[in-house]
Amino acid sequence: MILKGKVVLVTGAGRGVGRAIALEAARAGAAVAVNDLGVGLSGDGADAGPAQEVVREIEALGGHAIALTKSVAAWDDAHEMVAETVKRLGGIDAVVNNAGNLRDVIFHKMTSDDFHAVLNVHLVGSFNMSRAAADYFKEQKSGAYVHMTSTSGLIGNFGQANYSAAKLGIVGLSKSIALDMQRFGVRSNCIAPFAWTRMIDSIPITSPEQAERVKKLKTLVPERVAPCAIALLSDLADGVTGQIFGVRNNEIFLFSQHRPFKTAHTSDGWTPETIANRVFPQFKTSFYPLDRSADIFSWDPV
Repeated sequence: MILKGKVVLVTGAGRGVGRAIALEAARAGAAVAVNDLGVGLSGDGADAGPAQEVVREIEALGGHAIALTKSVAAWDDAHEMVAETVKRLGGIDAVVNNAGNLRDVIFHKMTSDDFHAVLNVHLVGSFNMSRAAADYFKEQKSGAYVHMTSTSGLIGNFGQANYSAAKLGIVGLSKSIALDMQRFGVRSNCIAPFAWTRMIDSIPITSPEQAERVKKLKTLVPERVAPCAIALLSDLADGVTGQIFGVRNNEIFLFSQHRPFKTAHTSDGWTPETIANRVFPQFKTSFYPLDRSADIFSWDPV
């Protein structure tokens, strides 16, 4: 019961990873605000059913929960949902930014709508919900954020310029929150979850190799991501902030963050020609290849 007495708001909690975290938070003693629009994978439509169903599951466990069915992508909606959480559950101690959508398109065919529709939910939505809770966290001098990033942003993937940009942006957002809010006792961390959900159920199977990869992905269950999120939301994570974790079934990773590791200098000042002739060849052996997430995480899940 490491979240006993706390109030946790989880976005995108009607299905998949969000649902698993909401249920685990309830088992850990928290009252849970379950946010989900119940939209399709691309963000179309709306259905209050998924959020209400998770509320019923939590209540069946003996917990306390409410459903929130407004959009994280709208500033006013985000503030209203946080205010409703405080009013109905008595406060707010943690926010899990998990809501998401997908519009996978190869870059040269991606439209402005494809790009902004994904950024508005993942990145803008994470900002809106975090900012809406920030005043409460500042006043009570405590609070915790967990934001869902992705190896598509941390490493790379095909056809996901919108999703990758949003997910890497979330890393920068989380680090900035951690820096700005640390003096108020507020923590902010990211998790890159590996889990078979409807977010990746749309992966096309175009070869036997792809079919084998999908088969392995299906062994990754969202329930294995939840314990890490709950640990980060609890007081046991005091001092853990500004970090990027990955969870892949029974494996937990700590990701590196950008730091310079190679340098070149000259006393004469650089020109485009000397950079091309001296710096690029010097750095070439350390250039990163065009890896995708699947290239780096090539072993079977544990």
